[in-house]
Parts: sequence; C-alpha cells; structure tokens
Amino acid sequence: LRTRSGASTPRTEHTPTMLASIARAVRPVTSHRSAFANRSRLVARPVHRSSGVRRIAAAASANPIAVFDTSEGVFEAELFMDKVPITASNFVDLANTGFYDGLHFHRVIDNFMLQFGCPNSVDAKSTRSGTGGPKGGTSFLCNGETIKRDGGGNIPDELIDKTSNLPGTLSMANTGSPNSGGSQFFVNTVHNDFLDWHGGGPSKHPVFGKVVSGMDVVNKIGKCKTDRSDNPATPVKMNKVTIK
Repeated sequence: LRTRSGASTPRTEHTPTMLASIARAVRPVTSHRSAFANRSRLVARPVHRSSGVRRIAAAASANPIAVFDTSEGVFEAELFMDKVPITASNFVDLANTGFYDGLHFHRVIDNFMLQFGCPNSVDAKSTRSGTGGPKGGTSFLCNGETIKRDGGGNIPDELIDKTSNLPGTLSMANTGSPNSGGSQFFVNTVHNDFLDWHGGGPSKHPVFGKVVSGMDVVNKIGKCKTDRSDNPATPVKMNKVTIK
C-alpha cells in the first residue's frame, strides 16, 4: 500500500496497476487513483478468540504490547518481535520517542484498512499526509544491534515471516519499491491476503503485529465518514502510543 502525493485520491475508478499502494512515495494523483483496486472483493474473516484470551496469549509470548490511545478509544496490539525483529524494533523506537503522538489517521477505507504514521498528519487536513516518514539517517536498536535508517528514513524489508494480512493485523506501508517502509503502517479490517508479500502478487507488505484488545475501536474508526481522499471527515487523533 503506497502513500500518496499531496493531493486527494478518488474512491472510485481504481485500476490493478497500483493494487499494492499505501506508502509514502510522492506520486502524481492520477497514478495513485488505483491504490485500492479490487477492494470490493475483500471479505472479513471472523476472529474466533475473545479479546481477553488474545491479550493473555500475547502477554505470555513476551512480545511487547503497543497501546494506542486515540480520540475514538484505546486498542492494544502485540508486536511480533519474535518474528520480524527489525520491523517491530523500528516501531518501538518511534513510539518510545513520541513520533506517533498527536498524529491523525490520514486514510480510512471501510472494509479495507486504516492508514497511519505520517508525520505530516499532525495537521489532520494536510494535503501532504501520506508522504512523510522518519528522519533520514536515524537509528534504533534491534537485539543489541544498531540498525540505521537510510537517507529517506526507510528500513530494510523483513520478508521472512508468512503471517497473512488478517483482520486486526498491523502491516508496513511502502512505496512499492524494495526497502521503502518507514513509519507508516495500516491496520487491516478484513483479510487482505492480496497484500501478502509471499502471495505471488505485486504487493509486499509484511505483518508486524496484531490487535489483541479493542478491535471494536478499530472497527469504529473504520466506519467513520471520509472525504473523497479517504481522510476522516472528523479527525481521528492518536493521543499517544506507549509500549508495555
């Protein structure tokens, strides 16, 4: 899923050429119209375990839990440090440094996903939302090793775990080019298996976490009214992200 250039994106007439887009590449709006092609075919899969059981299971795994305090309520997600340590550590570093605090969900599409993490979205109506990321050249620790983001603030692709883009999973956004993920990610609200990096299609979006509590809040945000660029009509703010 790619980010957008700084212009609105229509909700219709998407073509398959940009099926995987949701990241932070700056592109002409005409080429980004297809960012969510074929989303009408996506079907939600039910989650069979209660949120309480999932939360307990996540705690037992010793993976960190991210707490997302939003203007619509709180949800929590297990971060898959055991499966994709670089991607999870990148997120933990950004959360611990306050990178995500005060930003807004800049793209929400019903029966698809919620996109978040662009620093330009501190202004909920900024036309540059979807084009930003971490500062280039910054670094973070992963299992005692220093990982340096490239000049564009991007991290190495971590295409090693085959967890699918199931409902409630957190997945990295990118430009469609290798090693182009930074701070932006999306929360799937349906099973978007066509976005799996291992699915054989053009999309390469590794999953790095899953909601373990508050999926009702995620679904509430997913149903909010949006404008023609899929930006929530009433801003949905991330008050704070904390790691426990």
